[in-house]
Amino acid sequence: MSGPLQKLAGGLRVAYTFPPCPSAGKPSRGRMRSSCVLLTALVALAAYYIYIPLPSSVSDPWKLMLLDATFRSAQQVSNLIHYLGLSHHLLALNFIIVSFGKKSAWSSPQVKVTDTDFDGVEVRVFEGSPKPEEPLKRSVVYIHGGGWALASAKIRYYDELCTAMAEELNAVIVSIEYRLVPKVYFPAQIHDVVRATKYFLQPEVLHKYSVDPGRIGISGDSAGGNLAAALGQQFTQDANLKNKLKVQALIYPVLQALDFNTPSYQQNVNTPILPRYVMVKYWVDYFKGNYDFVQAMIVNNHTSMDVEEAVALRARLNWTSLLPASITKDYKPVVQTTGNARILREIPQLLDARSAPLIADQEVLRHLPKTYILTCEHDVLRDDGIMYAKRLESAGVEVTLDHFEDGFHGCMIFTSWPTNFSVGIRTRNSYIKWLDQNL
Repeated sequence: MSGPLQKLAGGLRVAYTFPPCPSAGKPSRGRMRSSCVLLTALVALAAYYIYIPLPSSVSDPWKLMLLDATFRSAQQVSNLIHYLGLSHHLLALNFIIVSFGKKSAWSSPQVKVTDTDFDGVEVRVFEGSPKPEEPLKRSVVYIHGGGWALASAKIRYYDELCTAMAEELNAVIVSIEYRLVPKVYFPAQIHDVVRATKYFLQPEVLHKYSVDPGRIGISGDSAGGNLAAALGQQFTQDANLKNKLKVQALIYPVLQALDFNTPSYQQNVNTPILPRYVMVKYWVDYFKGNYDFVQAMIVNNHTSMDVEEAVALRARLNWTSLLPASITKDYKPVVQTTGNARILREIPQLLDARSAPLIADQEVLRHLPKTYILTCEHDVLRDDGIMYAKRLESAGVEVTLDHFEDGFHGCMIFTSWPTNFSVGIRTRNSYIKWLDQNL
């Protein structure tokens, strides 16, 4: 079979052209023809599965399609395992992720890496080389992403990120291996990161790692950014903490579950690697909720006008006033007149500021440290970060909003082959540069 195979999607036409099959001897011509047809069909199916329409401005689009296809395949395998009753789909999916990416605590001449525990919470500690002129080091407590259910401080992506931070900042990086869904649910993840961080902030522990108590920051990406923001807010209200955090750095953080129709949710509804439907499911999983609620939550039925609990909080994430016109464009708010009050009755955690730091009181926000927020254009969570930056700025907090027009969700950890993206390298360099200048 030869000639172009065409696929239409979103008005974009992509043609795949296959070369003619090589000639074969007469005795096997029929078999060769069948093999060629089968091969062509398999290649066409693979191309159909991999290809998705993406904006031209996104970084390395074909590489992103391959990454997305790989992740979707892993999700489908884990769903099959769940369907067969062999394991929970999230446990199966995380087993696949960790199995292909786990890395031992390997030290180098520049960075010492050790696995230990802080008050019963597993951590991986990265220590930059000591310098005579700097007897005390800076430090960052890092919290990995993964929808509160996936990934690990011990997989290659986060190990490489924290190693780079420790070396380039000459710092001590504490990467927390908090417990995940479905073994635990909200707020157990927050308890883990709070417990480990409080343990680390003890004078005798800081002394052991030669850390300057006045130069400690908290950071995290995606769901880890959510946990870092929650921890930062909790620490500002803890009068017993002697050592306060100097900075917080939030990488494309997820910060609210009240409105799944912000402009970025509408714009990136099917954008890899975090489509809107998947993000809403992560929220439901985090709270051990009912999957029957997912479709209703996608159209904001859980925060409709007749749901009294949500009315008072809606102003705190009114994106028509918090986002600039260049972001809001022609998008319209989705506010239902009547909805499903049962959702909040069964999942009241949706309105808890510990799960949704964006809706915290202004008084809480004004005590937060200097903040860095990194956002990506092709990400459903873009507006969460931008709105949080605006609320913090209004509360008098010094904020740096670092936006990447060609970025996508998760890009900062993709910096090495075969998942090396140009925007991944640029976001990581920008993030570490800000820490170097402000910590």
